[in-house]
Amino acid sequence: ICMIAYVTARKMPTLHRHEEEKYFVNAEGRKESVPSIHDPPAKELSVVVPSYNEEDRLPLMMDEALDYLEKRQKRDASFTYEVIVVNDGSKDQTEKVAMKYCKKYGSDKVRVLSLVKNRGKGGAVRMGVFSSRGRKILMADADGATKFADIEKVEEGLKNLQPWPNQMAISCGSRAHLEKDSIAKRSYFRTLLMYGFHFLVWFLCVKEIRDTQCGFKLFTREAALRTFSTLHIERWAFDVELLYIAQCLRIPIAEVAVNWTEIEGSKLVPFWSWLQMGRDLLFIRLRYMTGAWQIETRKCN
Repeated sequence: ICMIAYVTARKMPTLHRHEEEKYFVNAEGRKESVPSIHDPPAKELSVVVPSYNEEDRLPLMMDEALDYLEKRQKRDASFTYEVIVVNDGSKDQTEKVAMKYCKKYGSDKVRVLSLVKNRGKGGAVRMGVFSSRGRKILMADADGATKFADIEKVEEGLKNLQPWPNQMAISCGSRAHLEKDSIAKRSYFRTLLMYGFHFLVWFLCVKEIRDTQCGFKLFTREAALRTFSTLHIERWAFDVELLYIAQCLRIPIAEVAVNWTEIEGSKLVPFWSWLQMGRDLLFIRLRYMTGAWQIETRKCN
C-alpha cells in the first residue's frame, strides 16, 4: 500500500487556471482580472463559497450572509468585505443565480468565479482563496447549514489564539457538541460510518480537532496561503489534509461550537463518499510519511 501511495502521488500541486478562469465578469458584464492572494490585502474579510449545482440552496445562504455583512458594515464603516462564489463547473443555473447578487450589490462586494470543469470542493475553495483580497478568509458552504452570524464566534476563536506566529492562525467551526442529537436521527449504518471516519481522522492525521468536516473555517491570509499552497486533495477529504498541513506547520488552530442545521440536497453519497474519504485519509498519511508529498517549512515572505 505504501508503494502504491508513493508511486501514484502527484507532486507539489500547481494552481492551473484555464484562460476563462483568469477573469470574473463584473456587474456591468465586463471582464476583470482576478486578484491574487500574493497581493496585499484590500478587504477585511473574504467569504469563499464553493458551489456545485446549488441553484436551489444558494439564495438562502447568500441572503443571510449579505444581510449580516451589510448590517455589520453600517455599524462599522472600517469593515469591508467580499463574497466570492466559486461556480465549480455546475450544470444548473448556479452561475446565473450568483450573478443576480453581483448585480444587486456590485462586483466589488460579490464576485462569481466560474470554473471550466468541476474540480471538487477542495479545488473550488482553493481557487476562491487564491483569488481573494481579505486579511481574513472564511470558507462557508453554499447550503447555509451554519448560521452566518456565527462568524463572530470563529472570529473570537481566532482572536484568542493571538499572538499569531508569522501571522498564521485558523479557527474552525465545529458541530461536535451536536453529535448526540445527530446520532439519534441517523441509521445505525450511518452512525457506524461516522465513527469509523472519526477514528481514521484521529488515528492517521488530525488528533486535536473533533470535527474536521464542518465547512465553516476562518483563516488569516498568511495561514490560507501556506496551507492551500500545499494542498493536494481536491475532494471531500481536503479539510483533513488542510488541518494536517496546519499542524505540521505548527499553525495554532481553534475549534469553536457553531449552530448547524442539516439542509436537504447534500452531494455526499453516504457509502461511496465515506469509502473515498477513507482511502484519501490513508493516502494522506502514507504520502507525507514516505516523502511523496512534502511540506515546506520555510517562512513565507
